[in-house]
Amino acid sequence: MDPTLALNDGLTECVSKSSCENINLPTLDLEDNRIEHIPTSALNDGITKCVSSYTVNWGENDPSDPRNLSIVRRWFIVVIVSMGSLCVACTSSIYTTTYGQILEEFDCSQEVGTLGLSFFIWGLGLGPLALGPLSELYGRRIIYLCSFAFFLIWLIPCAVAKNIETIIVCRFFNGFAGSAFLSVAGGTVGDIFARHELAAPMMLYTASPFIGPELGPLVGGFINQYTNWRWTFYVLLIWTAMELVMIYFFVPETYHPVLLKRKAEELREKTKNSKHKAPIEKDTRSLSSMILRSMYRPILLLALEPMCLNLCIFSAILLGILYLFFGAFQLVFKLVYEFEVWQRGLCFLGLLVGMGFAILTDPLWRSNYVRLEKNHKEAHGVDAPFQPEWRLPPAIAGAPLVTVGLFMFAWTIYSSVHWIVPIIGSALFGAGTILVYSGIFTFLVDAYPTYSASALAANSFLRSMFGGIFPLFGIQMYNKLGYHWATSLLAFLTLAMLPFPYLFFRYGSRIREKSSFTS
Repeated sequence: MDPTLALNDGLTECVSKSSCENINLPTLDLEDNRIEHIPTSALNDGITKCVSSYTVNWGENDPSDPRNLSIVRRWFIVVIVSMGSLCVACTSSIYTTTYGQILEEFDCSQEVGTLGLSFFIWGLGLGPLALGPLSELYGRRIIYLCSFAFFLIWLIPCAVAKNIETIIVCRFFNGFAGSAFLSVAGGTVGDIFARHELAAPMMLYTASPFIGPELGPLVGGFINQYTNWRWTFYVLLIWTAMELVMIYFFVPETYHPVLLKRKAEELREKTKNSKHKAPIEKDTRSLSSMILRSMYRPILLLALEPMCLNLCIFSAILLGILYLFFGAFQLVFKLVYEFEVWQRGLCFLGLLVGMGFAILTDPLWRSNYVRLEKNHKEAHGVDAPFQPEWRLPPAIAGAPLVTVGLFMFAWTIYSSVHWIVPIIGSALFGAGTILVYSGIFTFLVDAYPTYSASALAANSFLRSMFGGIFPLFGIQMYNKLGYHWATSLLAFLTLAMLPFPYLFFRYGSRIREKSSFTS
C-alpha cells in the first residue's frame, strides 16, 4: 500500500497563504509504512478548497492502528492464529492413523484410502487462490470466521461417513476451507507488529504449519489404538469449535486497508467532507480480476523464472517426501519393528525434534545475514544494492542434511539395528527441510519484491500438488523396491537438487539482471 497524500496542483499556493501558515504537512515514516494525518485544525476552508481528496492513513499513536494494541493483546492474537494453523496442519496428517480401521470397515484399497490425504492437501493448495483476494477486499476477520466455520462443518460428514467416497470429497472441501490459516494468518502477524518486532512472532506462526503434520500421527496414534477411528474427527471437531470461539471473541480485524476504509467513512460522516478516501476505495479492480491474477501470475513465474521454478520444485519434493512418510512410517515400523499404532505415531517425534532444533538456529542465520550485508557494504560502499541471495545460506546448509538424513533412514531400517537410528535419520531430514524452506521463502520474498505474494503462491501451489501426489505412489514404491531402495530413490532426488541453492547464491544476481519480475 502506497501511503501518499493525493494533493492537487493548487496546494503550493494554498500553503503560502497566511491563513494556512500553521498547517503541519504530513510526514512519511518509511520503516512503519505509515503517514500522519493533516490535523483536524488544519482542515480549514483554505486547504479544503485546494485539496481534491485526502488519502486517509494512520496518525501517530492512532488507537485504531492494530500495531498500537498492547503487546499482550498482540501476542494473544498471534497465539490464536498460530493454533488455528496448527489445527489445520494436524488435520491433514492425523487422517493417516485411521487407515487400518477405515480400509477394513469400507473394504477399500490402500490407494483409495490415501486419496483422503491427497484431496485434503490439494484443497490446501487451491484455497489460497480464492481466499487471498477475498481477504484483500473484505478483511481478515470475516475470512477467518467463515472459513473456519466451514472447516468445522466439513468435519461432521467425515466423522459420520458411511463410505469412503464421502470422506474423500469432504476432506477436499475441509482442506480448502482450512487453507485460510496457511495463507492469510501470516498477514495478520505483519499487520500487528512493525518490521523490527516481527522476527519472534513470525517464527511462532511459521513453525505451526510444520509442527502440525508431525503432531497429527502422535495424537491420532493414541486415539486409534484405544478407540474407534471416528473419534479422530470428534477430537478435531472439539478443537475446531474451541478455536472458532477464540477467534470470534479475541481476534479483531487487523487488515490495514479495511480499517482505513472504516476510518475514512467515519471521517466523511463526522466532517461532512466526501474527499476523505482510504487507498482501498481508490482500487477499481473487481474480485474476479483479482482471483484471475492470483491464478495466472504464479504460473507465469513458474514458466518464465528459472530460479523460482527450481526452488519451488525443491521445496515441493521435500513436502512430497514428508507426506509420503506418513504412510511409509506406518508400514516400516509395523513390519520391521512390530510397533503398535501408538508407537508408530511416536516415531514422528524424530521429525518434530529435528524441525525444532532447526527453528532454534534462526538467530544464527540472522547474524550471518547481517555479516554478509556488512561485508558487502565495506567492499562496495554504503549505497551498494541489497542482495536477496544473502537469504539462501540456511537452504545451502539444509540441503545436505536432507540427503544425509534420507540415506541414513534408508540403510538403517533393519530389525538388527535399533529403531532410534532411522528416527535420528528422520530428524536430520526434518531439520534440513525447515532450513531449506526458511532460505527459499525469504529469498522469494526479497528477490521478487513486487510479486512476492505471487512467488509464494507459486511455491504453495507446487508444494501442495507434490504433497498430494507422493503419498499415492509411496506405499507401492516401498512394496516394489523395498524399504532401502525406495527411500534411497527419494534421497537421490534431493541429491540432484542439492547444488542449486549454492549456485543461486553465487550466480543469482546475474540471473536476476535478465529477469523482468525481480526489478
